[in-house]
Amino acid sequence: MTERLQISSLPYRDDPLDYFSSLRRHPGAVLLDSGKPAAPSGRYDIISSDPVSVLTVDGQGIIRVDNQVRDSRNPFLVQQELLEGLALEFPESDLPFLGGLIGYWGYDLGRSLEPVGESSSQVVSLPASRIGLYDWALIQDHQQRESWLIATSDRRNQVLDWLRQPTPPTTDFQLLSPFEGELDRDGYAERFAAVQNYIRAGDCYQINLAQRFSARYRGDLWSAYLRLRQATPTPFAGYQAWRTSQGEQAILSLSPERFLHCRADGHVEARPIKGTRPRGSTTEEDARLAGELAVSLKDRAENVMIVDLLRNDLGRVCRPGSVRVPQLCGLESYANVHHLVSIVCGDLATGRRPLDLLSAAFPGGSITGAPKVRAMQIIDELEPSRRSVYCGSLGYVDVRGNMDTSIAIRTAVADAGQIHLWGGGGLVADSDVDAEYTETLDKIRHLMEALSDTKLDME
Repeated sequence: MTERLQISSLPYRDDPLDYFSSLRRHPGAVLLDSGKPAAPSGRYDIISSDPVSVLTVDGQGIIRVDNQVRDSRNPFLVQQELLEGLALEFPESDLPFLGGLIGYWGYDLGRSLEPVGESSSQVVSLPASRIGLYDWALIQDHQQRESWLIATSDRRNQVLDWLRQPTPPTTDFQLLSPFEGELDRDGYAERFAAVQNYIRAGDCYQINLAQRFSARYRGDLWSAYLRLRQATPTPFAGYQAWRTSQGEQAILSLSPERFLHCRADGHVEARPIKGTRPRGSTTEEDARLAGELAVSLKDRAENVMIVDLLRNDLGRVCRPGSVRVPQLCGLESYANVHHLVSIVCGDLATGRRPLDLLSAAFPGGSITGAPKVRAMQIIDELEPSRRSVYCGSLGYVDVRGNMDTSIAIRTAVADAGQIHLWGGGGLVADSDVDAEYTETLDKIRHLMEALSDTKLDME
């Protein structure tokens, strides 16, 4: 007999962390965080734990469901099978998630889809993807100021009992060493020159070149997430942590960038970011920096290249003629940076599903370059180590066809007693090496400072 989900009201709370703090130590606990109340554009928080099943993909592309190896090389097909196996009856609702998949798709999952190469080393041991199948969710709608619990009757009672338990104490977080980059300025400049040679040779038009910074830590990663969230509230944030035989692993993401949003009616939207300036220390300086970005031909060119790439990716699964660009290079301002943001829309073709869209467009073109496959090959050749979760996606796929995913930039990854951050940017023919190197630092300086609790001189 199929069980029916029920939707019941819970007390609304301005801050989603109040609810998640009670559940964060449960197996498979996940938080998709709108950044409210500090991030003005966020709306929904999605919280869950104790998944029905967990799918992982390791660094060699081996897929496991609940530790059982699956005979498939396509993780998106296995995820679709899991989604279709969630035997629940769903009520009519406008809420974005009534059950389904929540987790992350790491950048390195792209190796399962495209002939990328094997030049870079795997420093971070997190799975290339970790996705849970969830049969309940706690959702906060900050626009309507309402909170909802979606669960079967038995699961509802279980979750309410969990929420009544004392909140686990939060302990301190501390860095044991300063952040160190895997590249110094000269090392970055050498790779920058290699990118310019590839562009001049016609191999590519744009390459997103990143560098990794790492530090040793001890203490509570939830405390680290709270610091990062306070320093840079964003509408596509997220937190996941779990334990392995080697210790705790976690993702602490403060992304400002949506990757793909799909509604149950098949409407698709992508919001690529290309073009960045820091916020100014005065109103006048801030306005000047925003104005410079808005008219920068170089930054607009980067953005337009990625828009063209995304139009092609969406065109692989969308109805012919439906792909369009309602916003090109719009200026958006966040707590620490200004960005140029475009919007690319389309409508899924008959028979296509959200996971088909994710597979067709993964990883996002805004963090690879163009053309995508050649850009990924050059990234693998020039970056010393794999990107892990960075530049992948966090998000959900709902059983009714809703999907929302981020680009996992401004994202910290914890593994084996170390915490890692990446900063990168798109390089084109007229890029300046000093400006690009500084931009990689500007994007994550505030995250490093939040974790180290001090101002940093990184020039």
